[in-house]
Amino acid sequence: MKIVVLAGGTSSERAVSIVTGTKVCEALREKGHLAVLVDVFAGLEGDGWRNLFSTDDQLEEAVSYIESWNDKIQEMSKTRREFFGPHVLDICKGADMVFLALHGANGEDGKIQAALDLFGIRYTGTGAIGSGMAMDKGITKQIFAAGGIPMPKGIILWRGEGSRRLEDHGMELPVVVKPCSGGSSIGVSIAWDQAAYEKALEEAFAWEDKIIVEDHIEGREFSVGVIDGEALPVIEIAPLKGFYDYRNKYEPGSAVETCPADLPEEKVREMQGYAKMGHRLLTLEAYSRLDFMMGADGQIYCLEANTLPGMTPTSLLPQEAAALGIDFPGLCEKLIQVSIKKYEKDARRRA
Repeated sequence: MKIVVLAGGTSSERAVSIVTGTKVCEALREKGHLAVLVDVFAGLEGDGWRNLFSTDDQLEEAVSYIESWNDKIQEMSKTRREFFGPHVLDICKGADMVFLALHGANGEDGKIQAALDLFGIRYTGTGAIGSGMAMDKGITKQIFAAGGIPMPKGIILWRGEGSRRLEDHGMELPVVVKPCSGGSSIGVSIAWDQAAYEKALEEAFAWEDKIIVEDHIEGREFSVGVIDGEALPVIEIAPLKGFYDYRNKYEPGSAVETCPADLPEEKVREMQGYAKMGHRLLTLEAYSRLDFMMGADGQIYCLEANTLPGMTPTSLLPQEAAALGIDFPGLCEKLIQVSIKKYEKDARRRA
């Protein structure tokens, strides 16, 4: 198949996306696909895009070209009206499938998905509506609460509106403060005292106008992938220092990740059940990953859903798949196939 791996973009997770895209492109080539790596925002200048699938493209050169834009992206995003880079849509139209290796805003929030839908371009993962709902932690919180999925007690705060005083909302320290639609734990803080709480608010509001404040759950952290409606083995994440923040997510050796997690079977089934339920409630398709905390009393709390989780061989979802004997190239192939199934279902409904 001719596959475009879309990566990069303008979000705070651009660097992570480039790593994901590079590893996915390597894996798909290993499986025999004609896979090319393209920056969704920088695109490709000149006429080289016309022969992209017929040339002996060197992945290292593509990565180097994409990274050469890193220092210019933020300034460009302030002045350029169109999000898609030069020839990006033309390249995608010529492919059999687009593998979305994007993370964060303008990639994981449904906007890209909606645009590709309008052009009839097939892509991996869930659609625009599910992506948008899962990206907004406030909406996720409301949907999960209505569906019976336990989450930490929390509130939504808007910049310049309402009271920030925890006691006015029936809450007390310690709390977790985070941007409503961020990813990779960017802008997330744990506040143990009032001074730290005020600083955490400033940090989160520096990223977004809408933030979440939740009870801090002291306990163990887990994640569960869902592929084609079925839950993968539970993985436990134990940072060696602090919590599972950006550094501990991406710096090698910063966290111990155990899969399958050392849990009683009934807790495994409970967590996997909540993962599948959350996947359905948010109308997610193909695949996702849901994150959990378990308190000292054994109570499970769902934190959020990820519709385009990290995809490097050491990321959480690939580690869960590996526990089932699925290697990284095999997982990338599987995500292509389960994504194709959603288009086959749509075709049958229209027939």
